[in-house]
Amino acid sequence: MASKNKITFNTSNFLFLILLVFSMYVLKPLVVPLLFSIMLCILVFPVVKFLEHKLRFNKALSALTAIIIMIIGVFILFSYIGFQLSDVVSKSGVYADKLEQLYNNYASEIESTFNFKINDLTKNSANIGKTLKDNFSNIMQFIGASGSILGDLILIPIYMFFFLFYRSFFQTFLMKVFSNDNKNSSVKMIIQKLYKVQKSYLSGLFTVMGIVGILNSIGLLILGIENAFFYGFLASLLLLIPYIGIIIGSLIPAVIALVTKDSAWYAVGVIALFGFIQFLEGNFITPKITGSKVSINALAAIVSIIAFSMLWGTSGMILALPIVASLKILFDNIAGLEPYGFILGEPDEEHVTIEARIRLKKWKEIRRKKLEVGS
Repeated sequence: MASKNKITFNTSNFLFLILLVFSMYVLKPLVVPLLFSIMLCILVFPVVKFLEHKLRFNKALSALTAIIIMIIGVFILFSYIGFQLSDVVSKSGVYADKLEQLYNNYASEIESTFNFKINDLTKNSANIGKTLKDNFSNIMQFIGASGSILGDLILIPIYMFFFLFYRSFFQTFLMKVFSNDNKNSSVKMIIQKLYKVQKSYLSGLFTVMGIVGILNSIGLLILGIENAFFYGFLASLLLLIPYIGIIIGSLIPAVIALVTKDSAWYAVGVIALFGFIQFLEGNFITPKITGSKVSINALAAIVSIIAFSMLWGTSGMILALPIVASLKILFDNIAGLEPYGFILGEPDEEHVTIEARIRLKKWKEIRRKKLEVGS
């Protein structure tokens, strides 16, 4: 009987998960702006606290002021990016002609070197230039849209204002849902942990973006790429899209290097530079800055990014890691869900070390204790 109940319970959970995923897909226009609003509220909350405690602003005025400051900063940033990209688009015809010329040159070299005829491809090379000229603007617009995290420019500030203004109201609501005193203390602890992990993630992310932007810009300056600081920090801004963003950010200056430099090795150098910086970021910079505050293992991170990108597109890729980090905290603090929090977290050393090494380590520890007793 117990076994039957267990199967029924697991089936119910599975059906609930399917219904939840379907609902999140259908409700994307509602859910995604709400989630972005919560993240941005956490980002500007220190400003709100400063205005309330230091300048004695009331809740409404402090929330409104912080949101206006954020909007002005974002407007300036994206206006600058749009201005720079429009300059690239204005030169798209020249770039397309250069790419067409490069294509013809390399095609001729391949034919002469390998005695491999590619007349059909060369014959249609004019179509390549025409296609690039016709679609360059659309390509740049797509890249720009992919890097945006604001979504709906009207709804998100409105949601942010009410989240900040009603934050005590929402906290009281959660306390009423969990009316038991013991549960209330647990709810407060979970809320504090959720806020802390999101704040750590956001502060760490922007710190990493700054470091990567500086490294990108220095490398592009050394290679002599025009607008080095713009392309360097644009690539770092695209780190908001995990794993994919840095690839998009490296392709733009690589193409610019290809059409503005005498040798294709400059483009190869740009790709190698960004690949090396990405290696440093993933293995040294981010772990050092973020540490264990957002402790999600690499497999869970990759799967979550793919899953949320299938669910919500580019917005899902940006939201994936913060959502999974929050889920891990909830799973770790809710009875019965601890195993799911465990599988999302970083494995202990014993889970990734060869068994023979574990036995050797234990043997050395036993030997050390014997030596200490003998002495």
